Amino acid sequence: MIKIKEKPEKRPLFKESICSFLKARKVPIIIFTGIVVIFGILFCLYDIPSDAIIYGVQLSIVWSGVCFLIDFYKYYKRHKLLQINREQFFEDAEQLPEYMDIIEGDYQELAKELYQAKQELISENRIARKEMLDYYGMWVHQIKTPIAALDILLQNAEHNLYQSDEKATIHEAVSVADMKMELFKIEQYVEMALNYLRVEDISSDLSFKKCAVDDMVRQAIRKYAKVFISKKIQMDFKPTNVYTVTDEKWFVFVLEQLLSNSLKYTKEGKISIFMEGKALVIEDTGIGIPAEDIPRIFEKGFTGYNGREDKKSTGIGLYLCKNIMDKLQWNITADSEVGTGTKIYLTKM
Repeated sequence: MIKIKEKPEKRPLFKESICSFLKARKVPIIIFTGIVVIFGILFCLYDIPSDAIIYGVQLSIVWSGVCFLIDFYKYYKRHKLLQINREQFFEDAEQLPEYMDIIEGDYQELAKELYQAKQELISENRIARKEMLDYYGMWVHQIKTPIAALDILLQNAEHNLYQSDEKATIHEAVSVADMKMELFKIEQYVEMALNYLRVEDISSDLSFKKCAVDDMVRQAIRKYAKVFISKKIQMDFKPTNVYTVTDEKWFVFVLEQLLSNSLKYTKEGKISIFMEGKALVIEDTGIGIPAEDIPRIFEKGFTGYNGREDKKSTGIGLYLCKNIMDKLQWNITADSEVGTGTKIYLTKM
């Protein structure tokens, strides 16, 4: 979060103005004094009456004093106005007084640019904070579901302890499997939340090396094996025999998110992973994505028609995939038809 400095404390303006004014006008004062001394010496050398010299000096001092007082008044007035604007700078940087010379104008332009940059940072911070609050609000609601399911399963397990041994054994086996599935969902939600925080600064966490695409795909499939079995969805994986230089952890995370999405929106049929030309394809036989939603599915927070129907989508999963793939120098695109299924293409740049 951006921390704004406290407003500067007030200082004695008049005394400060005199010191600053004398310092700023140091060169003209030295020049004027030098000219008076030079002319005084010349008048003495040429035997000009001392009364005339004194009178001339007095007139020069009076005239210079009047000019300096007028100049000081303007200087003090401007300093006071700038001091007021300095105190109000946190609300508005446009009320600066008209500048007197090009250098002062440059400083004012710089101050306005800095103020504008500060306002943009504050705005970006507000948006990022709102997005994070929205995401974690949705995340809390999502994670409540498997926790509540676990609570019910545990209550049923306690109730089954008082039944006959045979019935208890069957119910216990079912409850354990269900509880493992709900625990798996909780782990997924927690992992998503952690990676949501890390992905903003993913560059410092990348470690590139030569990896087998097949090994990474198998890691993702193994993680969701129980979900495939419980939903009775077929997994059709055709080995690619392709190697690529990438970050294994983050590439596997993307594959896991894509599999999770496919499983979420596929009620029956199969999910296939294969190479098509130079692209790694994840294809499902799910409900598909409406054509008008496809251009926006990788945007942050976009849930689309399917997400609104599901009422649990955060619009973060595919956004993270796109963000990570960009960092890994891979392209990710989608092709889909409602009622037929969806294809996700991963292509090395």
